[in-house]
Amino acid sequence: MVRLFERHRELETLRDAFAECVAGAGQLVIITGGPGIGKTELLHEFANAAGKAGARLLTASGCARGRRRPMSAVRELLHSGELSAEVLEGSLSPDAGVNPASSTRYRAASVGLDHGAAQYAPETLLQAVTGPVLELAHERPVAIVIDDAHLLDTQSLQTLLYLLRRIRNKRIIVVCAGWEQSALADPLIHDGLSRQPHHRVRLAPLSEQGVTRMLAAQATGALPAELSATYHQVTGGNPMLVHALLDDGTQFGTELGEPVPGIAYRQAVLACLYRGEPRHLSVARALAALGDHAGARTAALLLSISPDAVQVVADLLGSIGLLDGYRFRLPAGASAVLSDLAPGERSRLHGEIARLLYLDGAPAPVVTNHLMAAGQVEEPWGLSVLRLASEQALAADEVEQSTGYLRLALRESTDEQERHTLSTALARAEWRVNPAAVTPHLQPLHRSVVGGELDTRDAATVVRHMLWHGETGLADEAVTALAASLDPGDAHVLAEVEFVRHCFYGVPRVSHRGDLAKMAALERATTGKVNTLWATVALLASGDISAESVSQVTEALQSGQVSDLKLELTVVSLLVIAVTGQAQTAIEVCEALLNDSVRRGWTTWQALLLSVRARIALLQGDPGTAAAKAAEALELLNSQAWGVLIGLPLATAIFANAALGRHEATTQLLRRKVPDGMFNTVFGVQYLRARGHHYLSTDRPFAALNDFETCGHLMRERNPDLQPLVPWRTDLAQANLQIGKTRIAKELAEEQAGQRHPLGTRSRAIALRVLAGTSQPRHRTTLLRESIDLLQTCGDRLELALAFADLSATYYELGDYARARLVARQAAEETGDGEPQPADEELPQSEPVPTDAPVAPSPAAPASPSPGPAAPAVADSASLLSDAESRVAVLAALGYTNREISGRIHVTVSTVEQHLTRVYRKLNVASRTELPSKLLDRQIPALPKHRPAGDRRPRQHPVVTKELPPLWRRLAL
Repeated sequence: MVRLFERHRELETLRDAFAECVAGAGQLVIITGGPGIGKTELLHEFANAAGKAGARLLTASGCARGRRRPMSAVRELLHSGELSAEVLEGSLSPDAGVNPASSTRYRAASVGLDHGAAQYAPETLLQAVTGPVLELAHERPVAIVIDDAHLLDTQSLQTLLYLLRRIRNKRIIVVCAGWEQSALADPLIHDGLSRQPHHRVRLAPLSEQGVTRMLAAQATGALPAELSATYHQVTGGNPMLVHALLDDGTQFGTELGEPVPGIAYRQAVLACLYRGEPRHLSVARALAALGDHAGARTAALLLSISPDAVQVVADLLGSIGLLDGYRFRLPAGASAVLSDLAPGERSRLHGEIARLLYLDGAPAPVVTNHLMAAGQVEEPWGLSVLRLASEQALAADEVEQSTGYLRLALRESTDEQERHTLSTALARAEWRVNPAAVTPHLQPLHRSVVGGELDTRDAATVVRHMLWHGETGLADEAVTALAASLDPGDAHVLAEVEFVRHCFYGVPRVSHRGDLAKMAALERATTGKVNTLWATVALLASGDISAESVSQVTEALQSGQVSDLKLELTVVSLLVIAVTGQAQTAIEVCEALLNDSVRRGWTTWQALLLSVRARIALLQGDPGTAAAKAAEALELLNSQAWGVLIGLPLATAIFANAALGRHEATTQLLRRKVPDGMFNTVFGVQYLRARGHHYLSTDRPFAALNDFETCGHLMRERNPDLQPLVPWRTDLAQANLQIGKTRIAKELAEEQAGQRHPLGTRSRAIALRVLAGTSQPRHRTTLLRESIDLLQTCGDRLELALAFADLSATYYELGDYARARLVARQAAEETGDGEPQPADEELPQSEPVPTDAPVAPSPAAPASPSPGPAAPAVADSASLLSDAESRVAVLAALGYTNREISGRIHVTVSTVEQHLTRVYRKLNVASRTELPSKLLDRQIPALPKHRPAGDRRPRQHPVVTKELPPLWRRLAL
């Protein structure tokens, strides 16, 4: 049952007209309003009421297709009233005074008025058709109901006008519904039908209260106050659209909620337009396609009509709830209109809009959106607009849009040179989020570089992608070709690429064979100074370290966003900063760039910067953080996308998990497929080192030996100047120690320790610790103390703890138990793991302790010593010493000579002697040998860190590492 809302006055008008009809006065009622506004429902309501009152109903409906069929509406009227062919034939019989040409014409009139209309004289035919209707009114009232009267065919409309002129004293009521703003070429509906005496009923959209009542009739519970306003806003009060939204919202039995347009709404929008005039649909399509640039002027230019004509239609569509100004109230409406177009027609429409907007000077992205919707480029200017829009989209971090523009341009371009340029731009954009997508472009782009068809910048981009994916052969050819035809002004571009290639692969520079320092010297010789990031980092990596150069690299990274930097060069820069002793600075810069890449959605940058952050954590001796960051990085890209650089996060993750004793996790990491080209890179060497250390920790020294020997071969062959930074000799020494080849281990460790390099502090410190393991106890302490000094400088807590553990064990082996316990306490304080505790029970100082059972710090110990009964006395004794005296006392107790103490705390030997004299007096000791046992009972400050002279930076306490089970097993053995 149809329910009407806010139509009581209109129904009353129809009832009054029907009452006059029944009284013998013919009536005409014209109902006007836009599509979907409720005309049909009102007609149905009236027809039902008239039928119940005993009226004979004749109904018909106009339609666009029916207008091409003469008398189609009249036939529908007669059939609806069950006026038989015999009645019509009788109306046209000779007895009725009609003199047809032949009997065939009788049958034509009764069977097909659309054929007969062309045969008879107009007056004869109109009398024949209207006669039976007028006769019916003698028996009972006749209600003729016609929907969409503005779409009646001309002959049916003439028949209707003929009938209306004869119903003045007949019990006949004619109710016609149509569009008031119709502008059909045939003027009959205005000059004829509306000029007859009639009642007019104008239907307006529902008010917000009317929409509220519609929603309340549908809802099962209380209706939110703001919901009615929302539905009224998006439909303009059009009942058809409201019903459609309700159907979409409740089709699955859900509660009534916010309007969500679906199939029913889309169909209702199209129904509204198809029930109108053809120009309504064409204007709606133009406005839908124009989107944000829709307007009377632009639509008029597109449709070749006047702006006033567009405005009339826009006002009408706005009045029926489809438009708000020139835009559809709901995007689903515009989508429905465009989807209704055939693909070819839609493409043509968007192509025309693109041309119109381009000629009108619209921004490139606006024009490009319509070119993309058209799916083709027919004008020469289209490719340049696509290229410009792709660059703007990439600058705004809209990578998907940028690549879409470039793919269309590449598909439509026929110029070979232009295609090479577009392919390079596409590879550059895709690489930001998925380096694997670049692979299909490498072979054709390689030919372009070798053939000199790309500029220096694009050629350098191609070489970088080749290096990323391990295509070293192609990269060699490309770099050689690029160097042969290089413009002097672009030399820095090639130099930067070659520097990165050298750092990753160890490949000497094509145009100047030599090490990193010589590469950087090229720029200095040319310009008189080093002012580019790559050259400054090259000097740092070669060992030319100064506070100014480190600061310059840091500032260069801090001053720009990721879009201003090159990823591979950024990775090298951050790692170099970290190994110069500025790990905290490297972390801060890395995390700032990482946050920027996350905000921009640059997946490739995120993955590699996370890898760098993990590597820095590993260099700091924080395997927990290293493992977590490396795992996060590995999740961001698949193995194919990582290319050869997968070795960076993978090696770090293997190192870290091995250090944490997570052997199963390490095994899983080693099962990951890696490209063969990775083993030609520094990252591949680090991967082999990490795998070797996993083998060592799982008692497979011979497998480790094989990996370490391969590392040595690769480093000697490809990376001779980077050897101090990669301690493969120390790795070999450790493997040889584990299989009992002490002499070979000693030689390897000595060779590594002799590799002096400003960036090799950590490598040398580890080598000294391993070398100590091959030496006699009396020589071991000196090596371990030097190792500790270096490790405190570079900040590797894990290696520092191992060195302390070895020193403590050495003192026990020498029988110096008090000093051994003092070192163990220093280890706990330096590594942040609390007060040392014995492995089983505290052994008395007088008892000899086995050499393989040193006192060790416990990971479960509290972060600060628990005070015992003697705590007050300890505090009093400790307060006797000044800070300087405490530092000197601790160093002397640990076995440092006066000269060594002088170097560590940067005072004269004489000052050290004076401090010691006062310490002896205050602590009541006679010599250095008594100091360890005295200091064990006193809260003396931790061992001072060794720093270069003139270093005034504030001390940074190491971050506490909670997960070191292999280390603590080593200390507790």
